Amino acid sequence: MNVHATPRPAIAARRFTLATDLDGTFLGGSDQERARLYDWIEANRDTIGLIFVTGRDPDFIMEMCREQGLPWPEYVVGDVGTTIAEVLPDGAIAPIAPLEADIAARWSDSGDRVRAALQGHPGLALQPTAFRYRVSYDLTPGAYDPAAEQKVRDLGLDWLISDNRFFDVLPAGVSKGPSIRRLVDHLGIPGARVLCAGDTMNDHSMLTSGLPSVAVGNSEPALIEGLAGHDWVHLASAHGAAGILEAIAAFDLHDIPKGA
Repeated sequence: MNVHATPRPAIAARRFTLATDLDGTFLGGSDQERARLYDWIEANRDTIGLIFVTGRDPDFIMEMCREQGLPWPEYVVGDVGTTIAEVLPDGAIAPIAPLEADIAARWSDSGDRVRAALQGHPGLALQPTAFRYRVSYDLTPGAYDPAAEQKVRDLGLDWLISDNRFFDVLPAGVSKGPSIRRLVDHLGIPGARVLCAGDTMNDHSMLTSGLPSVAVGNSEPALIEGLAGHDWVHLASAHGAAGILEAIAAFDLHDIPKGA
């Protein structure tokens, strides 16, 4: 699958835009289900926009698109909402400076303070990748001491646990939800024509942002519990890619492939 090989309508002019998490969501389901979704997107790029909203960093995302043949997104909200970027025709990532300025100001070079405060903290192992506006840890549930959460609050920052395996320290008020809303507004995409898709707690702020949303069938129980009362969220029975197509049909956002 190619980077934007031919000119396409502006994303705001397309019938529908999918803003999706990757692991467990866009990458979830069977090989056949993923192929059905990906091929359908590629066949309808003039009417479908694609935004990846993920905890992954942009370099990893682009490498995965090249190596696994994923449809290329037009935009990326990466690093759990701390990166907002455009994907250029050559596959390069270009952060959108006006949208990231507030994120950078909220972070204010906090990385060293976070690493010092959480050094040696029980149940947390620092991830080796250096991120711009977050610090991330692998979490061991049996050994984890929740006192880490207060340490982060004392720094004036936010923390997020997802899939009971990852602990992210983020700028206050920054996560997937506020960042996808910021990008959608910046691009002029009508909110009713967007579908947000996710499966873990780091997707919660995105799925509760007020945009049409889906929690795919393999979502973690804590996410499902946290979505109670949000009538714009579709709780899919199908997993991963098939759950996304299920929600597109449920919201009548676009014609979907036969047999989906």
